Amino acid sequence: MAKPNYSFEKRQRELAKKKKKEGKLAERAARKSGDGPDDPSAADDGAVPALPAAGSAPSDDAPANPASAALNPQAAPSAG
Repeated sequence: MAKPNYSFEKRQRELAKKKKKEGKLAERAARKSGDGPDDPSAADDGAVPALPAAGSAPSDDAPANPASAALNPQAAPSAG
């Protein structure tokens, strides 16, 4: 059985990374110049989704993390 050529695989990964990076740089340059991306579905309107305030408490209806409620039954609301 032939042994794998890791150097070739590594070079292919490096080339893929380089190509992806160049594509991103080109896209940024196009956006900065005002042209925008060719694909309208890839366009971002620049809106940032609203996040809850850092100091706001989670609702009492459900635990913030269901997995932690399973680990700590006292934190979960009683069923009944």
